Amino acid sequence: MRVDKWLSAVNVVKRRTIATDMLKSGVVLINGMKAKASKDVKIGDKITIEYLKGAKHYEVLQIPKTKTIPKSQKEEFVKEL
Repeated sequence: MRVDKWLSAVNVVKRRTIATDMLKSGVVLINGMKAKASKDVKIGDKITIEYLKGAKHYEVLQIPKTKTIPKSQKEEFVKEL
């Protein structure tokens, strides 16, 4: 699954367009390297988002099969480090 789709599907960001803009700005890193929106996410990848107030780190636990998941199931797909 593309990283922009994954970020919106697991409710890390609200909309895919926001995720795409973040990736274009270069604030999203996958395993320490800047990522493009088309980069595929795999289980075990470490994703870092550099916000103005500090960075947030996530680990990919699962890839969702659907477009979005319920917020109550977020912990099954992503772990905040």
